[in-house]
Amino acid sequence: MNIKRLLITAIAAAAIIMPASAQCYRQSRYYNNRTDRLEYGRHDSGLGTGNMYYGFRIGPSFSFVNSDDSRLDGGDWQTGLNVGALVGIPLSANIPLYIEAGLFYDEKGGRKKLPSGKKMTYDLNYLQLPIVAKYIYSPDGRFSIQPFFGGYLALGVGGKIKNFEDREAFSSFSDEGFQRFDGGLRLGCGVGYDLFYVDLTYDIGLSNICHDTFDTSHNGSLSLNFGVNF
Repeated sequence: MNIKRLLITAIAAAAIIMPASAQCYRQSRYYNNRTDRLEYGRHDSGLGTGNMYYGFRIGPSFSFVNSDDSRLDGGDWQTGLNVGALVGIPLSANIPLYIEAGLFYDEKGGRKKLPSGKKMTYDLNYLQLPIVAKYIYSPDGRFSIQPFFGGYLALGVGGKIKNFEDREAFSSFSDEGFQRFDGGLRLGCGVGYDLFYVDLTYDIGLSNICHDTFDTSHNGSLSLNFGVNF
């Protein structure tokens, strides 16, 4: 995915969600009329009592795919799009610890330079389900630091492997390419200010997405996400 398309998508999404986010600001269960701020630091209810939050995320992902099979080894970084929605569920009435789960469209893959000087690209597009434990530390009720750790499951939904030297292309999820199912670890840290949010997330692929019994292939991805919580 090229940078121009990524920027256009991000700007369009921001134009859609920002008016809705501003409206949700004072309707949030965290909104305090007296202070005119969202106070995530209040934990007067526990799991199942409605003290949840919802979020939208969008941003670039920078990914690679390492393989023992030289045909499938795309160890150079490639840029894609990461976009989705999530929900956070509190685990305690006294500790700001949450389970956060979502559904994302995530463009992963990699690239490499061939001896001829031309390139080979691997586009692996997934529907991804991340589930993490998140701790929200909010010293003043407005600014928050949010480290998290967990895992993800993913299903490949499209993408092409392109050999620019031979002018060939075929499906990334085929007998000649990769398996559709992936899973691994996810870790990162977010920062919130009122309803606005940004985080840096790293996915470590643990599943072998290679068809060959004697070879292994693994995804790796670093994403920068922007969004809102309400």
